[in-house]
Amino acid sequence: MTEPTLLIRDADVVATMDDERRELPRASVLIRGRAIEAIGPASDLPREADEVIDARGHVVIPGLVNTHHHMYQSLTRAIPAAQNAELFGWLRTLYPIWAGLTPEMARVSAQVAMAELLLSGCTTSSDHLYLYPNGVRLDDTIEAAASIGLRFHPTRGSMSVGESAGGLPPDHLVEREDAILHDTRRVIETFHDPSRHAMVRVGVAPCSPFSVSPGLMRDAAALARATGTRLHTHLAENDHDLAYSRDKFGQTPTEYAESLGWLGEDVWHAHCVKLDAHGIARFAATGTGVAHCPCSNMRLASGIAPVQRMRASGVPVGLGVDGSASNDAAHLLNEARQAMLLGRVGRSLDAFGCDHGPAEFTARDALDIATRGGARVLGRDDIGHLAPGMSADLALFDTRTLGFAGGAVHDPVGALLLCASATTAYTVVNGRVVVREGRLATLELEPLLERHNALARQLANRSA
Repeated sequence: MTEPTLLIRDADVVATMDDERRELPRASVLIRGRAIEAIGPASDLPREADEVIDARGHVVIPGLVNTHHHMYQSLTRAIPAAQNAELFGWLRTLYPIWAGLTPEMARVSAQVAMAELLLSGCTTSSDHLYLYPNGVRLDDTIEAAASIGLRFHPTRGSMSVGESAGGLPPDHLVEREDAILHDTRRVIETFHDPSRHAMVRVGVAPCSPFSVSPGLMRDAAALARATGTRLHTHLAENDHDLAYSRDKFGQTPTEYAESLGWLGEDVWHAHCVKLDAHGIARFAATGTGVAHCPCSNMRLASGIAPVQRMRASGVPVGLGVDGSASNDAAHLLNEARQAMLLGRVGRSLDAFGCDHGPAEFTARDALDIATRGGARVLGRDDIGHLAPGMSADLALFDTRTLGFAGGAVHDPVGALLLCASATTAYTVVNGRVVVREGRLATLELEPLLERHNALARQLANRSA
């Protein structure tokens, strides 16, 4: 059977983010099945296909890649008691609420988080689900991704060290380590797809140094490498996190991670705000990735990650929106904009004494982190830029809208990052149009939001 074709025709600009970082004016993209077949000047490509999207007045970019999220947290956005807390206090406030999470809540909150990502131009996202009360399973979020059409990297998170053993989470929210490893293997064997253009790839993700044991970290790394999956956790997020590693383990976060086998090209860590010069050097030497989460780091006053120093040293850096209760938004294009702006803050805030300025973090740098950087962090060579043979993941933004007025006429690609963050007009994942004319095409959004809000009230009331 002949695969269906989709033609993105006559775009004002196609920002390929390929190896030459070509930006093609008056260009088209031809998709066959789930992959890009051709890309180039509109005059050189066909004018017809099974489906044609008129992209005049639009900028086309590769689908954005989100490397860190906690999707269930969309249920607890803007909880008053947690609005002004730093990381540890924020967690202690929200753990008792999250203890009421149900399978339906996990599924619906994931769909809402995914809808927000898709409407921001994101086509691939990881998710770090690390608590499993009341029968919740990672399967719930995987089902949500299948229904909405997002390319998904779910990670089987875990917590095993409760308060009574010196950890941060309450004892009733932690799991037995043998049960964690057994279920992690089950999820990998059931869902993980290592093939090119895969829609689901599973990761192994003990939550953090302050919620799991060194033994579980070692065993999780061994399991991941035996099954060919990737490793993910939080590391060096703020000063309290740093102090915990030094007090509990007598090591910096990087030294602790390396002692347990948690550096390497198959590993990525979230945040790394407090990564020191030695840590950056070891991450660069081993190819260990970082998920940069600027909005969450600002929201919790964790600090500013030394992202440009990491990138200059060769550390793979992607972008993450983090949980929707520490960011309270999941707009990945806006996250890229915030990364750019935060990366321009002056040298007085840089522990390394770097001379920052507007030219030190450009709009193209931010777009690179949000596309190619994220693909590298997730270990994918089939997403992150537009070229023949690559997965057909892309986003179209209408530059004729109010927020781009006076900007897109000068630099349409730069305007995506410098002007107000827009909602995508079209989002295509694996060759399938999942956002069409600014509306989600795979699910009815209004009833989903109504149910999500009801569940958010139920979760908060149950805790109260």
